[in-house]
Amino acid sequence: MTLRKFAGLGALLSFVMPGLAMAEEAAAPVLNSGDTAWMLTATILVLFMTIPGLALFYGGMVRSKNLLSVMMQCFAITGLISVLWVIYGYSIAFDTTGMEQGVVNFNSFVGGLGKAFLAGVTPASITGPTALFPEAVFITFQMTFAIITPALIVGAFAERMKFSAMLVFMGVWFTLVYAPIAHMVWSGNGGLLWDWGVLDFAGGTVVHINAGIAGLVACLVLGKRKGFPTTPMAPHNLGYTLMGAAMLWVGWFGFNAGSAVAANGTAGMAMLVTQIATAAAALGWMFAEWITHGKPSALGIASGVVAGLVAITPAAGTVGPMGALVIGLAAGVVCFFCATTLKRKLGYDDSLDAFGVHGIGGILGAILTGVFAAPALGGFGTVTDIGAQVWIQVKGVGFTVIYTAIVTFIILKVLDAVMGLRVTEEEEAVGLDLAQHNERGYNL
Repeated sequence: MTLRKFAGLGALLSFVMPGLAMAEEAAAPVLNSGDTAWMLTATILVLFMTIPGLALFYGGMVRSKNLLSVMMQCFAITGLISVLWVIYGYSIAFDTTGMEQGVVNFNSFVGGLGKAFLAGVTPASITGPTALFPEAVFITFQMTFAIITPALIVGAFAERMKFSAMLVFMGVWFTLVYAPIAHMVWSGNGGLLWDWGVLDFAGGTVVHINAGIAGLVACLVLGKRKGFPTTPMAPHNLGYTLMGAAMLWVGWFGFNAGSAVAANGTAGMAMLVTQIATAAAALGWMFAEWITHGKPSALGIASGVVAGLVAITPAAGTVGPMGALVIGLAAGVVCFFCATTLKRKLGYDDSLDAFGVHGIGGILGAILTGVFAAPALGGFGTVTDIGAQVWIQVKGVGFTVIYTAIVTFIILKVLDAVMGLRVTEEEEAVGLDLAQHNERGYNL
């Protein structure tokens, strides 16, 4: 009898144990190769937006004597932010230690240092809310966002800031502004703006409002370029600008569709609405300029492209095609008037319209996300009360504008007192290529 009992128990265990092993294996996180491949691709596309995309876009719009200075700034920022990101930036932005949903504490504003120097990250480390891919890929993907945001600010103070001051400013600004805003919006439960319910799929607040407002403050603190607005300061090579805009358009699919952090339906819809909004904004800017000034310009349509890309960024994961059409068209028209009429009336020297396109486009897109994310208007979000969500979006925009403006102003004023921000009048007249780098973009 006893032997038969043991034999029966053995048979039972031989039946149950494989099932338990299979359940344990199923419960263990398994890397998804398809999602990994897409996130690798998206990461490359976003880096492509800065170098060479933004470098060419901005480089073509300045005068020839400042071409290399702008491109050099884009490349130097890429190197600087990459290093700072792995030392502490990733940890400040995405470390969730001490965070609790509905509880406002220090970690609601900034992450800890548990991931400083990428502690604990190995080839086996995987991440992702639903799909799973290497944490190393996520780190690099988010690094490319951290790179392009300060690089966008360059357009506001182009042709007049010292290279040394620019480097220090970008490092401090990344630390005190970009990383905390990214944490508040994207780190998850317990993050301040996350808990508010702010919708920002790919960076309307984190990237564009952040950079646009910082750019406006920077151009006001530094003052106008010598001769502005009476001296002609036409773009020296619009071919570069159009090529850069084209690279930004292509790279932005990684920016928006990649923010789905999976190769899924959300990524597919984000890609579609990005194309729709960008096309609508390009046409909106072009026709607004055509009607207002009598002729459509290459610079105008390139600027319209970027305005549409900016405005759809916060909405890309939640709006439908028709919502994207409205957002894009509105962005093209509104950003055109802000970058031309408004700038002339207020008299600030935003050299390459960083505020007029990124600041205004980001604000417009963030607010309209609250409208068109509603399923009632063809969206794919969970918005049931459009008015309430719009108010949440307005609060998120307002917080970002105020926080970024104040901290950016303090950083700039301190640096100006310590090391000076601006090149001399003689250096500005010669051009920053020679004055700051002892090189020329063109040697005839």
